[in-house]
Amino acid sequence: MTDAKPTLVIGNKAYSSWSFRPWIALRHAGVDFDEIVIPLDLPETRPSILKHSPAGKVPVLIDNGLVVWESIAILAHITERWPDARLLPADKDARSVCRSVAAEMHAGFSALRKACPMNMRRVNPSRDRGVDVAEDVRRITELWCDCRETHGAGGAFLFGHFTVADAMFAPVVSRFVTYAIATDPISEAYMEAVQALPAYQDWKAAAQDEPWVIDREEVD
Repeated sequence: MTDAKPTLVIGNKAYSSWSFRPWIALRHAGVDFDEIVIPLDLPETRPSILKHSPAGKVPVLIDNGLVVWESIAILAHITERWPDARLLPADKDARSVCRSVAAEMHAGFSALRKACPMNMRRVNPSRDRGVDVAEDVRRITELWCDCRETHGAGGAFLFGHFTVADAMFAPVVSRFVTYAIATDPISEAYMEAVQALPAYQDWKAAAQDEPWVIDREEVD
């Protein structure tokens, strides 16, 4: 029996950072999948999502009847389901670090999330976002530099080639661009590599064309 095409249920491409993570991984991996976009912050949003997952949140991956939710769990599923995509490093130790980096992104950086929501349609002037955001930026760029210097040989990404860690940080790259957050040369080069990905460019182009606006996400 031929496998059915997987379906990824996502929110607005302008704002939904959690949806962006598995989407860019699937696209970069060359997986043929369908997508369902459910506009966020509308009266019908939650009922629409509940048709796909009892968790009531996006993203949701439906793969041959299996429902997988939470971005980091979806990425883990993708690495097992499509191992040829090489979304984890080949080296055992590097794989452990990659998983740690992805998990830290999943669990942390709440100040950056709150003050600088992902918005693919804005580029704001640089300004002070507060000490908590500055500390998040410091830790993120520290992670990026350490990964690039320790594991990045052979490519432009955190572990050389594109991995789940890059998928987890793709929305952060977008945030740094939107809010004109200054970084170091290693981080700048890494951000340029992520933005140059065709999958990143396709998501951003689709975000520009969306008709929906969520006022609380329109932060200057």
